[in-house]
Amino acid sequence: MDESDERRVLTWTEDGAERSAPWRSESGAAPPRRVVVADDETRADDAYRLACEGTALLWRGDFQNARQLLQAMTRRADRPPRRRRAKAEPSQVQAFHLYRQARAQRARTLGMLLIAFEPGHVIPLRRAPDVRQSCTEAYGPDDEPYVASLRELLGVIGAHEWREKGVRVEALGGDRIHPHYGVFSPVRGEYVDLVAEAPLPTGAVAYDVGTGTGVLAAVLARRGVGRVVATDQDPRALACARENLARLDLADRVEVVEADLFPPGRAALIVCNPPWVPARPSSPLEHAVFDPDGRMLLGFLGGLAEHLAPGGEGWLILSDLAEHLGLRTRADLLAAFAAAGLDVVDRLDIKPRHPRASDATDPLHAARAAEVTSLWRLTPAHAD
Repeated sequence: MDESDERRVLTWTEDGAERSAPWRSESGAAPPRRVVVADDETRADDAYRLACEGTALLWRGDFQNARQLLQAMTRRADRPPRRRRAKAEPSQVQAFHLYRQARAQRARTLGMLLIAFEPGHVIPLRRAPDVRQSCTEAYGPDDEPYVASLRELLGVIGAHEWREKGVRVEALGGDRIHPHYGVFSPVRGEYVDLVAEAPLPTGAVAYDVGTGTGVLAAVLARRGVGRVVATDQDPRALACARENLARLDLADRVEVVEADLFPPGRAALIVCNPPWVPARPSSPLEHAVFDPDGRMLLGFLGGLAEHLAPGGEGWLILSDLAEHLGLRTRADLLAAFAAAGLDVVDRLDIKPRHPRASDATDPLHAARAAEVTSLWRLTPAHAD
C-alpha cells in the first residue's frame, strides 16, 4: 500500500480490535485520524464537542437517530457567536475570506459524523433508506465496503432527488433540466434568460464552452441554431449534458464533446458561463463557482478571437459579484478584453432573483444585493 492509499483508508478501534475501511470523500478531505464509535446513547453536546476537536464519530445506531443528531450538531454550529469587543468592520475582501474560512470549518465539523457502507452501497443500520441508486449515480458501482460522512450522503440523496425531479427552465418553455451529482444546477435562471434574449448573430454553428448540464446549448438549439457543439472536461458534466439533450430531443443538433474550453474549428457564436469567483475551490464540487486566478475566464477570452468565424460573436455571461467582493475590478475585466484583442459590442444586464440577494443576515449581503449578471457581446477588435 503506497502513501496515497494510506490516506484513503480510515482506521479505528471497535470491540477491542483495530479495524479499517476505504474512505470516501468527494470534498477531498483526508480520513479523520481519531475515530470513536457512537450510537443512540450519544449526546449531541458530546458529539459536537468531539467533532470540533477533530474526532469523528462512526455511527452504529439507528439511521434516523443519526440524522437527528446531525441536525442537533448543525444547530450548535449555527449559533450566533458570543459578542466580543467591537472591532472595525472588515473590508469586503476580508469578509469574503472570513466567510469562506467559517464555512470550511463548519463543513469539517459537521462532516465528522460517519456512516459505514457494505458492498453495493448498502447501509447496515436500522431504518436506513435504500441509497443504492443515489450512490451509484454519484460514485458509480462499488463492490467494496467503505465509510463516508453522513453529511455527504445526505447531499448525494438530495442530488438524486433533484435529478429525478429536474429544474424547470422558462427559457425552454418550461421543460426541465435534470442535473447530475456534482454538476452545477441551473436554479439561478438569470443567466439562462440572458442567453434566451440576446440577438443571435448570423451563422449556422455555435459553441457552448463549459456546458455543464447542457442548458445553454439546449436554449441555443431551441432558438434555431442549426448545430451546437457543447464542451466540458468533467465526465459527470458530459454524461449529464448528453442525457438532458437526449431527453429534450436535441441530441441530433447538439454534439457534446470532451474538451478543455474550445473544440477544433470556428463558430459564429461562442458562449461561455465560467465560474464567477476568482478564488480557489475547497472541494471538487465547488469548481462550478470558483475559478482560481480566473483561469477559465482568461482562457476563454484569450482563445475566443481565433475560434470565431468572420462576423461572429462571443457571449461571456458573468456576474459582477467578484467586483463587489473586491476580488476583481471592472478595470481588470475590461483590460482582459483588450489584452485578448476583443471589443465590447453590447452588454445585457439582469439582477439576481435568488433569495440570498435579499437576505440581510447573510455575511456577504452587501455584495449579493448589489450583484448584476451580464452578458457581454464580444467581437475581435476592429471587426466590421
